[in-house]
Amino acid sequence: MPGATIAVVAPAGPVDPSELDPGIEALKSLGYKVVPGEHIYEKKGYLAGDDTQRLKDLNWAISDPAVHAVICARGGYGCMRLLPLVDYRSFSRTPKVFTGFSDVTALLHALYSKCGVITFHGPMVKNFRSNDDTNLSALLQAISSSAPWQMRLTGARVLQGGLAHGVIIGGNLSIVASLFGTPYFPESQDFILFLEDTDEPLYRIDRMLTSLKLRGCLEGARGIIAGEFHSSGTEDEVDQVLIATLGDLGIPIISGAPFGHGELNLPFPIGLRITLDTDAKRAYSEQAPVY
Repeated sequence: MPGATIAVVAPAGPVDPSELDPGIEALKSLGYKVVPGEHIYEKKGYLAGDDTQRLKDLNWAISDPAVHAVICARGGYGCMRLLPLVDYRSFSRTPKVFTGFSDVTALLHALYSKCGVITFHGPMVKNFRSNDDTNLSALLQAISSSAPWQMRLTGARVLQGGLAHGVIIGGNLSIVASLFGTPYFPESQDFILFLEDTDEPLYRIDRMLTSLKLRGCLEGARGIIAGEFHSSGTEDEVDQVLIATLGDLGIPIISGAPFGHGELNLPFPIGLRITLDTDAKRAYSEQAPVY
């Protein structure tokens, strides 16, 4: 709620103050106290500082009892390198909101898998001011309201219809494909998988989905929600790949949901049990993702 302390950390790619200042100011204007990590503006090649610096900020944010929520600065690459040394015990003892997307998909699932705490796939500080603050408003609604979570899929395309129930997991396809089958990805027999990506050619999307299927990773899937595959081809081309690779699973598949690397990136609570109803074009839960 307003008045709470939000930590901002950069566990992946480097970021400049000019990229974060608008988002930080937006949070402050809503009544939140914002505390950036000590090394948030460090740079080491394609990383926001070396592993030790990024890990120090991350473990501080998730273990400090004065911090109520952790919002990542941006994606890029680097989160997977930190997974073995994350302070999961502290996060289990003092659960708090943790949100991000893109490369942060790795941390979201590691924290949920190791600690059983719902995490949030959603906009990061760098993206808050896009789309007239719609993304920020949707995130704050998800993490502060006692109302059950839902996502309206009005503009989405039904590729295979049906009704599905399961725990919602997923995020960036490249990270999901790399992490599935490791100790840092949740094991579930009944899940609904949501996927998005950016700048991936169609053949690479095909290859990652096919690999997941061949490795048996999708045997527990009960439904698929595909978001925006930004700069990866036309909507029709992406839909054709989804049908060609996933159609034989015989489960509901909906494409063009309002999340991903484009302008609209609405939040998903990873680990929450939800229902996907393609007839109503709606994904929803009977409970709120609160702690």
